[in-house]
Amino acid sequence: MKAGGLKRRVLLQGGSIALMLGVHQIARGATILAVRVWPAADYTRVTIESDARLSSQQLVVGSPPRLAVDIEGIELNNELRELVGKIKPGDPYINGLRVGQNAPNVVRIVFDLKQTVRPQVFSLAPVAAYRHRMVLDLYPEQAIDPMEALIAERLRDAPKAGGPANNNGAAVAGIAPSAPATPPGTAPAPVRPAMPAGDPLGELMAQQSMRPGPAAPAPPVVAGGDRPPAPPVLVAPAPLPPVVGTAPVRPVSPPVAAARGGATASRTDRIIIVALDPGHGGEDPGATGPSGTREKDIVLQVAFRLRDRINAGSVNGNPMRAFLTRDADFFVPLGVRVQKARRVQADLFVSIHADAFTTPAARGASVFALSQSGASSSAARWLANKENDADKVGGVNVGNHEVQVQRALLDMSTTAQINDSLKLGGAMLGEIKGIGARLHKGEVEQAGFAVLKAPDIPSVLVETAFISNPEEEANLRRVDYQESLADALMRGIQRYFAQNPPLARSRQL
Repeated sequence: MKAGGLKRRVLLQGGSIALMLGVHQIARGATILAVRVWPAADYTRVTIESDARLSSQQLVVGSPPRLAVDIEGIELNNELRELVGKIKPGDPYINGLRVGQNAPNVVRIVFDLKQTVRPQVFSLAPVAAYRHRMVLDLYPEQAIDPMEALIAERLRDAPKAGGPANNNGAAVAGIAPSAPATPPGTAPAPVRPAMPAGDPLGELMAQQSMRPGPAAPAPPVVAGGDRPPAPPVLVAPAPLPPVVGTAPVRPVSPPVAAARGGATASRTDRIIIVALDPGHGGEDPGATGPSGTREKDIVLQVAFRLRDRINAGSVNGNPMRAFLTRDADFFVPLGVRVQKARRVQADLFVSIHADAFTTPAARGASVFALSQSGASSSAARWLANKENDADKVGGVNVGNHEVQVQRALLDMSTTAQINDSLKLGGAMLGEIKGIGARLHKGEVEQAGFAVLKAPDIPSVLVETAFISNPEEEANLRRVDYQESLADALMRGIQRYFAQNPPLARSRQL
């Protein structure tokens, strides 16, 4: 045989072997790389990460409630087996699960459910540090209104206060401590003092929940894609980094009254609601500091501390109430955060963050408001684009048409809303400077942040510090710094209301 013919034959054989290996690779399908579970009162998310896109089929069984998911083109491996141990007893929706090889190249996961769910299953393309992800979101079939969640929370708190009896023998309801479970190494959140009497929301709830016996009614399960979680309990799959140091509980500053010639601004005779929005969460950790501190953990701690101050405060004699868009480690889409605030008719919206930059030299706190005509600086534009990408990292079901339509409606922000937001941001920025914190910029900046697009709620985004700066990361981990920061934000809110009393509108509860 000639040398050329022998060479061609070897090449053909090599090509056949390569083709056979390619067919084997296709038949083998994807490999599961990691599994994660994010339980929350809103919904439970299960994420299955793989090196290729997964295909699945689902079947919901009614009695007892179960969900069967067949994932095609994979073999059972250790990562999938780990899913069983990731289900926690406190999960509101999943009682347990079983996983096994149902057929060649088909793995079946059966979820034993605590209640009937409305599952959403979708795929996410690779982004940031993630490869392909298959997401299972388990929403409750029956969800309650966010305002009802505030009522349920107030009902849980009121019987614990043990307030003194008034002249008619009725107990005066106060606000009892309801701090989240304290992670290891973290100092406890400050205890709330009792709320003054005359709480309109409390009085309404008392009228709507007249029941015999001293026991408080059991709180309903609060869940749903656009619902606030009921119990303020932090449920985090990974422990938070320890917070350094301790600090005494600081009393909340007395309410600031807008006075003209000694006259106090007129009362609004209603509860004042401030929506607090701890950024990121769940699949989206946000920025990460040099020591591994995660933005999503720090901003949640700051939000808890600010919540306690708001719940113990008042505006012109009217009680305040904080509403958190998330109170645990789970992901909330940007549009849903705004929807939640609007559903409870919030008077203010404060989104809390701790960003990172490409170099550790960047430092300082910033406050941002919305802009309809372009960013106030290239840095503000960069940051807005970065924050607006959170949905891609956290994972949004883009096939959900309703969410997309609702988000489109949020582009109608008004000039009045932006002007009020600038006033709120200016008051906060002044108070942050007052605690000795360094400012990245001395005035409120503006950019097209999606989370600030509520057309009828003054909204600001507070960058508490650059978590990428080693010194500022260390500050953010300290209890006394978190306390001072919460105090400053609270004083900024009070200053804003002193000059801009909330509208005397009634809420439909």
